[in-house]
Amino acid sequence: MKMLLPCHQPLPWMATSFHIFSSVPHPQQPSQLTASGRTHNHPFDPSAPHAVPPTLQEREKILDLSSVSPKRTPQYPGSISTYVSPFPADTYRLLSDGADDEDEVIMRALKVRRKVSTEIFKETMRKKGKFGITYTENLASRVPGFIDYLMIEAAALKRLPEFSQLSFDARFRAAVEDSKVVPLIRWLKHNSLSFPQIGKLICMSRGNLESIRRLADWLKSIHVKGRFLGVVLLKSGENLLERSISELDEIVEYLESNGVRREWMGYVMSRSPQLLCYSMEEIKSRAAFYLDMGMEKKDFGTMVFDYPKALGYYTLEEMNQKVNYLREFGLSTECVSKLLAFKPLLMARSIEDQWKPLVKYLYYLGIDRDGMRRMLVIKPMVFCIDLETVIVPKVRFFQDIGIRNDGIGNMLAKFPPLLTYSLYKKIRPVVVFLMTKAGVSKRDIAKVIASGPELLGCSIVHKLDVNVKYFLSLGIRLPQLGEMIADFPMLLRYNVELLRQKYRYLRRVMVRPLQDVIEFPRFFSYSLEGRIIPRHKATVENRVNFKLRYMLTPTDDEFHQKVMAAIERRQRFESGILLNGLETPQATDEYSETEDGSRPSSADLGYSSEEL
Repeated sequence: MKMLLPCHQPLPWMATSFHIFSSVPHPQQPSQLTASGRTHNHPFDPSAPHAVPPTLQEREKILDLSSVSPKRTPQYPGSISTYVSPFPADTYRLLSDGADDEDEVIMRALKVRRKVSTEIFKETMRKKGKFGITYTENLASRVPGFIDYLMIEAAALKRLPEFSQLSFDARFRAAVEDSKVVPLIRWLKHNSLSFPQIGKLICMSRGNLESIRRLADWLKSIHVKGRFLGVVLLKSGENLLERSISELDEIVEYLESNGVRREWMGYVMSRSPQLLCYSMEEIKSRAAFYLDMGMEKKDFGTMVFDYPKALGYYTLEEMNQKVNYLREFGLSTECVSKLLAFKPLLMARSIEDQWKPLVKYLYYLGIDRDGMRRMLVIKPMVFCIDLETVIVPKVRFFQDIGIRNDGIGNMLAKFPPLLTYSLYKKIRPVVVFLMTKAGVSKRDIAKVIASGPELLGCSIVHKLDVNVKYFLSLGIRLPQLGEMIADFPMLLRYNVELLRQKYRYLRRVMVRPLQDVIEFPRFFSYSLEGRIIPRHKATVENRVNFKLRYMLTPTDDEFHQKVMAAIERRQRFESGILLNGLETPQATDEYSETEDGSRPSSADLGYSSEEL
């Protein structure tokens, strides 16, 4: 069986030229023209008389076809290739003849050369690096500048004797292999860099690919994780690849000497890679900005670890403006330094766009400068959250349940962490629980939240529900419990074991009824060892009796005066002064009522239930 050779169809401009040539006698070479108008090796001879040069459209078609790798006939091993290129060796000279704009032709020829070089680059990646077709196509589209660099290197290789006789394609392949770009791509891909990152790095290197591997190894030595290598190398700036390892080591050593631990360096550089591009003087001036305010080195290191951008991202002018604005709330420089050490995220907020609208809104709620200063000191995170999406919806919710604006302001100034709680996961569920499970009426819910906003920070399962069940187990009815919570909202925040100890002492030692606790739930807020037991012993020793409210709420001096007054009343009663009618009516009215306005009982006059 005979193998058919590939037949290439002539281009239209070729056929036209051949017909023109056939009408002109050529005595020297009469047999070169065939009946079909084709020549054996030279389809067009620019030096021949009456030759018509190709048009601009025909030249463009040749450029496009020359950049496409033609399909070849499959060959068995050992066979001789029968492929014959349809384009002569002097195609570019052919296209330049008769051109109106030589620069335009050169640019088109360069475009063709770039396409061919790109195909060779992708072929080398597939063969040498074992990359897939899609990955090769994507990466090659990201490195046009590096391909141009390799083209220049390939052109320069022609000056060397061993490459002088090779074609440009062979020299380009040699330039690709000498650059060792394919192993570098494989290594970067292994270190979790994406192909856009690899392409940008290769273009940034300007041909110095070894600097990429050198810096990547150094970043690993300071604990930068592989998935952050590309971020650090790309976002730190183009001059990073030009810096020496000794300069980078100096930066790391300086930060380490000021409280930033060695094992934190990778995290810090990953979040603020700009630090690697600053000069040593710039790094020292930025660190001195915080250290000169009185911040200790350990606090400085913690601040840099918590928010690395506080040191490396913002300009010194921005940092000064924010510190001066915080001072306007009445904070000292030392207090501001502690504030920034605790919450460095404050540096990320804009004065005009975020802080000033927040201050204006808080002032509208009735919070003055002292209240804002308290909020800053207790919960600086309040000045780091968004006003429109976080704070305003919570304030509207409080308004909807009946709390007035001045009450909301007092509540926020009293308990600033309230603004950091989730509205739908924390605040609203607690309000619903208080109204449905704790007996708080709709009329009292605003009072409960306004006077005890700390309840909104308690866990429903582990705190509120446990306390409610304990009080109900004592025999307190749900409406009564709701009134107790309205009178003293903090009742649900105490530990159940402490509540149990106080209630046991009340019932077993003081021999008081449950109704006393229902009428005065603040009894559970006083210390058992520090106030309840000493005051009870004092009443027993002096044979006087008071209600829980009047026994526990006064200060020690006031309580002593009350005891003395009760003793005096008892002594007068026992001496028979009141019974003999020797007391004046005015004096009788003075002791006619107890301190709560009710008629005196035997207990109020100094007698205990046991004596009666």
